Amino acid sequence: MISVSNVSMRYGGKILFEDVTTSFLSGRRYGLTGPNGAGKSTFMKLLSGEIEPQKGVVVRPKKIGILRQDQFAFDRHRVVDTVIMGNWPLWKALEERELLYSKAELTDEDGMRLGELEGVVAEEDGYSAESDAAVLLDGLDIPEPLHGRLMGELQGGQKVRVLLAQALFGRPEALLLDEPTNYLDLESIHWLQNFLTHYNGALIAISHDRHFLNSVCTQTADIDYQTIITYPGGYDDMVLQKTQIRSRIEAENAQREKKIAQLSEFIARFSAGTRASQVTSRKKEVERLQTTELARSNIQRPYIRFEMKRPSGRHALEFKGVSKSYGDLDVVKNFSAAVQRGEKIALMGRNGAGKTTLLKALLANAPGVDDPDVGLDAGTVTWGHEAQVGYFAQDHRASIRNGSTVSEWLHDWDPQASKEEIRGLLGQMLFSGEEGIKPTDALSGGEAARLIFCKLMLQKPNVLVFDEPTNHLDLESINALNIALQKFEGTVLLVTHDEDLVDEVATRIWHFDHGQIEDFLGSYEEYSTVAAK
Repeated sequence: MISVSNVSMRYGGKILFEDVTTSFLSGRRYGLTGPNGAGKSTFMKLLSGEIEPQKGVVVRPKKIGILRQDQFAFDRHRVVDTVIMGNWPLWKALEERELLYSKAELTDEDGMRLGELEGVVAEEDGYSAESDAAVLLDGLDIPEPLHGRLMGELQGGQKVRVLLAQALFGRPEALLLDEPTNYLDLESIHWLQNFLTHYNGALIAISHDRHFLNSVCTQTADIDYQTIITYPGGYDDMVLQKTQIRSRIEAENAQREKKIAQLSEFIARFSAGTRASQVTSRKKEVERLQTTELARSNIQRPYIRFEMKRPSGRHALEFKGVSKSYGDLDVVKNFSAAVQRGEKIALMGRNGAGKTTLLKALLANAPGVDDPDVGLDAGTVTWGHEAQVGYFAQDHRASIRNGSTVSEWLHDWDPQASKEEIRGLLGQMLFSGEEGIKPTDALSGGEAARLIFCKLMLQKPNVLVFDEPTNHLDLESINALNIALQKFEGTVLLVTHDEDLVDEVATRIWHFDHGQIEDFLGSYEEYSTVAAK
């Protein structure tokens, strides 16, 4: 169990949370929610002991598993060793034991120390450490040939999965996971969900994946109103309860204000007359009924709406024999398909299966796309009549020119747009007031993503191509994107590992598996039903 007593944190004049007292119990799985900037990562650092609270006390168990965010910290270590380091006492015992065994001769003191170390290794299940680490790595799609490689040789997404295995290793009493699904494909996410639902300790996870939170969490600890309130159930349960509670309080306050107005009218009419005792009684009643101002929520919800200047032709896209290789590796081979106007296609499969490669091959001659990092080796791609493409690249931050302000960069995409239109779009995406003149160099990942959405809303294309658009978005922004794509009347090509987004938006699935692409005409639910048979 982890307990927090009267904990407060603030930065400058901004209060993140104040006098928070709560507990995280073994056997329960908590989602830690709140918008970007609410203090989720700060609170997680308090729980882990990385930082100390400005006020209050945190009590934590001896063994905690933590998902590390520094992908480069273990570059000189083997993959399997990096995982075992998740149990630090065991790792230090193994290192010291190896050093002693490497000596040409052992002293009596060395022998006694070896006995102590063997006791630690046995107690921490060190004799099966490598096989236990291998099971975790295999489940997270790190194949056996990579287990002995150095971390520095792995790709970024692979490193994240190794660090996740590190956090899970050694049966920690509590798990602190900050964005554990980032860079994981759906199969790895499903494996992780299954693993965590069988975890017996106290789990606390920050995630912007609504489906993950709903599937895993038994409780939701929500940071808002400068405090932390724990609700039973997953994310959707929390939103419903939170809305109901606030609506009830607002209704009660409205009734009180109505009663206060009636009493105040009586007091004003008879305060100078003969009914002094009744006036005094009503004054006391007014004091008793005085409403306290409702704390203001720090949740901000963007408004995303994708419109088209004009629709494309009925055939939005057709391609035949598309192939793309990297060296001797055939990533996409001889794939053909026709896309009708209004179809919404989700590209799914393991990381590295070729989803981004196919998108870039199709964008090689796309109208409205100017990206040097696209192309194909063979095949033909024909975009339909009047097709105009809006592209959200996986590395979307690189497409925003530095040395400009947010409003200037956006205005460059449509010089005819008025300042009011630019200001309105930025406001919809939470760039309010002075944030419109924020330098593009200073944008966070989430801000850069929201600025790209502004650009797409300004350009009004009839084909939207999204490659991992949710990686840096908070839950409110992801939900807004989900609704916008459902309502969009044009064509969508979408790469994402957000299961709710695929489930609620896609009308067609392209599934990538070992060099083959399955073209399924139907929703994700229908595809999952067929695939399970």
